[in-house]
Amino acid sequence: MTRAPRDPRIAIVGAGMSGICMGAMLKRAGIDTFVVFEKAARVGGTWRENTYPGIACDVPSRFYQFTFAPNPDWTHRYSPGAEIWAYFERVAADTGVAERIRFSTTITEARWTGTAWAVSASDGTCEEFDFLVSATGILHHPAYPRIEGLETFAGPAFHSARWDHDVDLSDKRVALIGTGSTGVQILGDLAGKVDRLLLLQRTPHWVVHLANPAFSEFTRRLHGRFPAYDRFSYHVNRKIIEALSPALLHPGRTRRFLTWLTKRQLSRVTDPDLRAALTPDSAPMCRRLIISPTYYDAVQHPDVEVITTPIARIEPAGVVTTDGTLHPVDVLVLATGFDAHAYLRPINLIGPGGLTLDEVWADGPRAYQTVAVPGFPNFFMFMGPNSPVGNYALTAIAETQAGYALTWIARWRRQEFESAMPTAEATDRFYVGVDEALPDTVWATGCTSWYLGANGKPELFPWAPERHRVLLGRIDDGDFVMTSAAS
Repeated sequence: MTRAPRDPRIAIVGAGMSGICMGAMLKRAGIDTFVVFEKAARVGGTWRENTYPGIACDVPSRFYQFTFAPNPDWTHRYSPGAEIWAYFERVAADTGVAERIRFSTTITEARWTGTAWAVSASDGTCEEFDFLVSATGILHHPAYPRIEGLETFAGPAFHSARWDHDVDLSDKRVALIGTGSTGVQILGDLAGKVDRLLLLQRTPHWVVHLANPAFSEFTRRLHGRFPAYDRFSYHVNRKIIEALSPALLHPGRTRRFLTWLTKRQLSRVTDPDLRAALTPDSAPMCRRLIISPTYYDAVQHPDVEVITTPIARIEPAGVVTTDGTLHPVDVLVLATGFDAHAYLRPINLIGPGGLTLDEVWADGPRAYQTVAVPGFPNFFMFMGPNSPVGNYALTAIAETQAGYALTWIARWRRQEFESAMPTAEATDRFYVGVDEALPDTVWATGCTSWYLGANGKPELFPWAPERHRVLLGRIDDGDFVMTSAAS
């Protein structure tokens, strides 16, 4: 006898790109019994948080979108941040996900009761759900540098993710601390617009100079009028990026080519001393490869000074380097990145028997095929440990992971099980493969980066992106502990 489908109660934590994706795919599957909890007052995640000058995506616009929500109106090959934020707000509204969001609600704890997840918020409320989905992202906890005297600085000082737009920088001496993707974008925008720009460089990064042309009105109309053409463009961009993935994964022709190209582009810096200062001592792509159409030109602007002497301390008047030099500045900008290994923490996740996520992750974050954690039933996470987040479209990863979670939810609706969680053995098998593949990747060639976990291993997917789609395109019941709906 066929059982009538039941309606699952689903809690999604986070209304950024991943949370919107999960909600939209639930809506498309005819499931409306979900709530998205968002700590802020608007959707958008990292694209809402980051509004610094020059912010843009380093993945082509035609690929950085959901397949179910094409956007023919991208203005540039690499879209500016405000445009991406507007896109996610529009998707949330058009799909009906926005109606299911509870804004300004911070989740503090989720506890498995034996039959459901009891989800508690900072306002004291607690509700039960059949499934819990973590869509908290990986770039939402700003990392602040530990520099002596930072709090004594007399002028404005702010993290790039907390940009103070009330500060007029046009007549200021600005110190920019950080040379990752954010620092590169900020410098590319501010050079020539401020009185003086000091780049405090601890570690140089490899930068690929790629033009960012605007899409013509004709091109945008073409994409809007012919959806098939827009889909074709999406897959062409995806194929191009995936064709370059072997450079990341193992030695060979593609890695040698990209290494040659990246090093060659440093020749845009004409001063040999500056070029030497900007040359990393690690292999290209070991850290996240930075895409910028402006950096190598902007860093040579006469109002820009690159300082490679380490910072000793901050004083009220400016930055003191270890050679004893005081560099007077009016504004401090901290482009020092994020804690990419926090995942859903500080939410206190408690599974059966009082087992906490911190206990399970005592030796470092681990997840079954990037989306689930042993010991936590009916729980899925987006952009979890070892997801393929290195120079790839997170929108595509989110769709793959949401599709996997949706498959389990559909089975629950058909009453095939009551609860399911991956076994420790299946997760260990996944990591045996990860550990065998990682040594060939460029991320293991010897450099420090935000890719590395506390154990020094990259928390990345060491295979091609298409393998991630294949892995999550199927379910192996033998890898899970399931309780019966009839039990």
